[in-house]
Amino acid sequence: MPYSSTKASFLSDDFLLQNDFAKILYHQYAKDLPIIDYHNHLPPAEINANKKFENISKIWLAGDHYKWRAMRTYGIDEKFITGNGSDEDKFKNWAKTLPYTLRNPLYHWSHLELKRYFGVEELLSEKNASEVYNQCNQILTQDSYSTQGLLAKMKVEVVCSTDDPADSLDQHISFHNKGNELGMYPAFRPDKSFAVDNPAEYKTYISKLGKSAGFEITSYDKLLEALQNRIEYFHERGCRLSDHGQEQLYFFKEDAFSIDSLFADVIMGKSLSKQEVSFFKYTTLLALCKMYHAKGWVQQFHLGALRNTNERSLRLLGPDTGYDSIGDFDQATAMSGFFNELNSEDQLSKTVIYNLNPRDNEVFATMIGNYNDGSVKGKIQFGSGWWYLDQKDGMEKQLNTLSNMGLISCFIGMLTDSRSFLSFPRHEYFRRILCNLFGQDVANGELPWDEKWLGGIISDICYYNAKNYFDFDQKNFHV
Repeated sequence: MPYSSTKASFLSDDFLLQNDFAKILYHQYAKDLPIIDYHNHLPPAEINANKKFENISKIWLAGDHYKWRAMRTYGIDEKFITGNGSDEDKFKNWAKTLPYTLRNPLYHWSHLELKRYFGVEELLSEKNASEVYNQCNQILTQDSYSTQGLLAKMKVEVVCSTDDPADSLDQHISFHNKGNELGMYPAFRPDKSFAVDNPAEYKTYISKLGKSAGFEITSYDKLLEALQNRIEYFHERGCRLSDHGQEQLYFFKEDAFSIDSLFADVIMGKSLSKQEVSFFKYTTLLALCKMYHAKGWVQQFHLGALRNTNERSLRLLGPDTGYDSIGDFDQATAMSGFFNELNSEDQLSKTVIYNLNPRDNEVFATMIGNYNDGSVKGKIQFGSGWWYLDQKDGMEKQLNTLSNMGLISCFIGMLTDSRSFLSFPRHEYFRRILCNLFGQDVANGELPWDEKWLGGIISDICYYNAKNYFDFDQKNFHV
């Protein structure tokens, strides 16, 4: 079989759907639903400006550390990855690499993206790279291939960016004031406010945060005042959720250190011990979570990443360039203690916890049941497989674990967690995998052939559960 041949067995209408009932569920109950993408890293400025991209490398390869890691593994020079190689040469080197990503999710994602956005039916390779590059670039000149057009093409109803507390949110305000149908909302990401691991960087950040709040942060109490100030500011501009990217949650039964002294020490440039850093993070995050609860926000915790493992590459290229991996951290005890402390005072918000180490799937899936209290459907959520686990095997394991130990029917579904405007077929990928799991159960006699009932649950997981879980409303903007 020639590599470039188009075969119905690959990326057909029934891709990943292995039986008749799975096909019914996907095509009739999942395929055409809108998308609520409640966590991603798309630049709000590019959405607001309705930016158009001059070539496919700019929109498809720039910032995509998934592809960068694969290219490095295949032996591609950094010049053609993040370096000063031409955009066309970067695309050709990705095309050279792509055939050898088989069985990696990049192989599926990349071909889905080419097909869904550009109508490219042939499998991309070194042989047809120039042709595909030119074809895609020509299509990108169309007005409908602006950032907003691309989101509309995928039926994106809501998109949530990831924003530092010091951000002005000017782009969100401007976008809202234009009366766009798409809902673009900020998400509060305060990780830098308690990142005391590096005193010099922390002091610089605290100065920036103080300027955004309108006063100098001279004490720990002033830090909390500034964070409350920014939460109020974000809330008035439509924000209804926070997000945190951490190795793990922390918990201390009693005040192990003076938080005021720790803040003073780090501002003076003194390095804290590992325990002091953990206590500072715990205390600050606990205070933040109480603020979220008072506002009725959803809080998200992305846990388990081991970041910036390659110091030489970090110096040369900076963070978020493809040198992070799955970490090996203890999660259960501190997570339980942290949530229990909030819950004991009835200040535990709706919460989504995302796991990066598959060995901990059962820990996360059982943890959510400890704090669901009947007040809200699926109040505490085991979030979808993310980063290294947002592939077929990782998604199936997350879905099966949640099914076994929780209620899959209450699940709020998929998100992109991406920096690319071409990544939204990941929702299709998830929906196909989900429908196939249900279809297999029906085929095995483990679920009844009840199309209306199961179809409704599929639609809930793909769209309606998230729509009801989050308080996204253009009327929440008060600017």
